[in-house]
This record gives sequence, C-alpha cells and structure tokens, in this order.
Amino acid sequence: MQRLSALREPVELWRSIEKRVRDASELLGLAVDEADDALISEIRQDAEEISAELAHLEFDLMFSGPYDRSDAILAVHAGAGGTDSQDWAAMLLRMYLRWAEAHGLKAEVLDSLAGDEAGFKRAMVGIQGTHAFGRLRSERGVHRLVRLSPFDASHRRHTSFALVELWPDVQSDIRIEIRPEELEIETFSSSGPGGQHMQKNATAVRITHKPSGLVASCQGERSQTQNRETALKVLRGRLYEQELERQEQELSRLKGKHVEAGWGNQIRSYVLHPYKMVKDLRTSYEVGNAEAVLDGDLDGFMEAYLREWVGESAN
Repeated sequence: MQRLSALREPVELWRSIEKRVRDASELLGLAVDEADDALISEIRQDAEEISAELAHLEFDLMFSGPYDRSDAILAVHAGAGGTDSQDWAAMLLRMYLRWAEAHGLKAEVLDSLAGDEAGFKRAMVGIQGTHAFGRLRSERGVHRLVRLSPFDASHRRHTSFALVELWPDVQSDIRIEIRPEELEIETFSSSGPGGQHMQKNATAVRITHKPSGLVASCQGERSQTQNRETALKVLRGRLYEQELERQEQELSRLKGKHVEAGWGNQIRSYVLHPYKMVKDLRTSYEVGNAEAVLDGDLDGFMEAYLREWVGESAN
C-alpha cells in the first residue's frame, strides 16, 4: 500500500499537468481567433508556470535508483588537519543540517564524538524526507577546506579534510516468504535413537528450498508433522540470515570503499582564502559565494552531479 501510494502521487501530478496543457492549448486557439490579448497574456503566464513545474519534475526523474526515495544516514569524519579538520567536520555538519531545514526534511544527530579543542571527530545524522538519499548521494567523499586557521596563533593558511559517508536508512524488518511450490520435501526413516516407531516409519523430514538451494532437515521429533514444522523453522532462519547478509553487502556497496580523508581523495574544494570559491572536482561545477554553500545552498552541486550521473548511466 505504501508503494502504491508513492506511485499514485506522481502519476496524478503528470496527468494534471497534461490536462492543463490541453486546456491551455484549446484556450489559446480561441484567444487567437478572437484576438483577446488579455486572455493570451493569461495563457502565457500559465505556460511559464507549467514550464517551471516540468523543469522541477525533470529533476525528480533523476532519482531512479532503488534507494533514492529512502531516508538517509550521513556521517562526517574529521580527517588530516588536527583541530582544524575537527572544526571543519562541525562546519559540514551544520551545512547539511541547514540544507535539510531549508528543504523541510527532518534531521536528527544520532551520534557524535567531540573534538579535542573544537568541532567533532565524527558525527552521524539521520535525515528523513522525500529523496533524502537520492539528493545526498552527491556528498559522499572527501571534502577539502582552505582557509586562514582560527586555531593558528600566526593566522596562517591551513588545509583541512573531512570524509562524508552516506547510506540509505532502509527498513530493518526482513519478511521471509516461503511458497509451497518452491519446496522439495522428502521423508525418510530416522536413523537416531527414539524407538522402533521412529526407525520403522518415515518420520524424518528433509526440505530443500529450490530457489536458494538451502536444505533443512529434522528427525528428532516423534511425528513427521513435528519434524516438518521444525525443519521449516530452521529453513526460515537460514533464509533470514542469507537475506540479512545480502542487505549488509548491498549497504556496504552503497556506502562505498573507505578512503582516507586527506590529499588526493577530495571530491570538492571549499576555498575561503586567498579567494572564495567552492568547486566540485567531479563535475567542475563551481560557485563564488562560499558562505551561501556553507549555509546549506547545495542544490546546484547536487543537480550537476545527478545530471552527470544520469548521462553516464545512459551511455
């Protein structure tokens, strides 16, 4: 039902825009025939609003990954640079909290370890809302800051690094569905202790789950029904463990390889001295208003990353 609701909303939105375009087209024909300048002006304004909505929807279409609509967990780790990097980690955390607030997303600091003098050695925040993981995918990696250090008595220029990790906040519930047609059930006589009844009658049960190849057997109970129920419990437990391992591997893949937060690994540079600029090294997107970026104005970087990612996927 949740998936149905999530799919119905965009479909209804596209259909409403389709109807508005059709109505505007019909009205335009009448307005031109009657030379109604006021109506033509009104239709032009409506067309501009529709165009803006379509641009927004086009951006939403970039969120095509299986977890792009999921909530996100974002972690910031101070890297090379000592106290300056710990302060830089706090600046990044503030930047993401500001970004989430500006987009109406719920953000909560889940865990943090304070720095020795300032900032954080690490901090983890949960972000809930539409496309949280999809939007924040662009932020995963090493972020580099160049500034005049407030922690240097000589006020010299320092370079600091921090690592941003991201993974989707997927549902922890694992539901195991076992279909009868997927099972191969064999019965055989028990070979263990338990008396003549168990040894002469086919009370032992072996169940093979054909899709996974997992096998569970039981011969410890006196009846075939009891052994079958126990074997099914064992099989369900093994399928649960298998699915849990698969999810952990998938989350590890999404999280990406661990990289050192230092020279040569940065994805984005924030320069506050001797000039001001923020540049993403993957997309070459850059802005001169570094303060606005640090206040959470990240949409340009996110969109540039998504457009490049979609382009590479298409190729």
